[in-house]
Amino acid sequence: MSLTVEAPTFAQMRRTFEATRLWNVYGRVTQVVGLVIESNGPNARVGDVCLIATHGGQRIEAEVVGFRGEKVLLMPLGELSGVRAGCLVEATGDCMRVPVGTSLLGRVLDGLGQPMDGLGDLGHHETYPVLNTPPNALSRKMIEAPFATGVRAIDGLLTLGEGQRVGIFAGSGVGKGTLLGMIARYGKADVNVIALVGERGRELREFIENDLGPEGLERSIVICATSDQPALVRIKAAFTATAIAEYFRDQGA
Repeated sequence: MSLTVEAPTFAQMRRTFEATRLWNVYGRVTQVVGLVIESNGPNARVGDVCLIATHGGQRIEAEVVGFRGEKVLLMPLGELSGVRAGCLVEATGDCMRVPVGTSLLGRVLDGLGQPMDGLGDLGHHETYPVLNTPPNALSRKMIEAPFATGVRAIDGLLTLGEGQRVGIFAGSGVGKGTLLGMIARYGKADVNVIALVGERGRELREFIENDLGPEGLERSIVICATSDQPALVRIKAAFTATAIAEYFRDQGA
């Protein structure tokens, strides 16, 4: 019995070499204006995540949002405390990625995909980039099958279809969260990915414990970015939820 091993082509070897980081690339913070950090380097692309080493020993994640001449402009994915001129900026060479997988079911994550429910780490999981290419318009399925929400008023009078986008618009305190919790508990979806962006802190806990409940949380993943968090984190929360939903879509859920 002979074993044949196919040698990699030059093009494959070149792609592998270009994708391999042989050394770390650094820059230094030159100034901070508002929420924007300006640094001299490193060599990075818009959307890349960099790590800023503060003088307190912490490492803060920041995203490249633009350039001013030869300077790199970054926005922090968290608090700015401890960042000053001269801090080291390390390029990761990749965009923001978030954890995905069935181990996330029943968990509450922050806007960057990190657990915030005090239940420990997420266990074994894959990662997905938050900036994915949307599927071709002609490859999308047509809306043909009804989606059972478990809410009789909707299923009987305002029937929804699988794949349909729906907006729920109403004033404060009239039941949007309650209705969302009912659909999450009684709907026929395999997995619920729920993004709560800009909510007040107390409303977040009320929704999880009262509206969603243990029954709904069991097959849900909740991503939260409250109103007191930085604007970039609130924006990333929507991308994080979308990336997690795309993973389950790709698995056929």
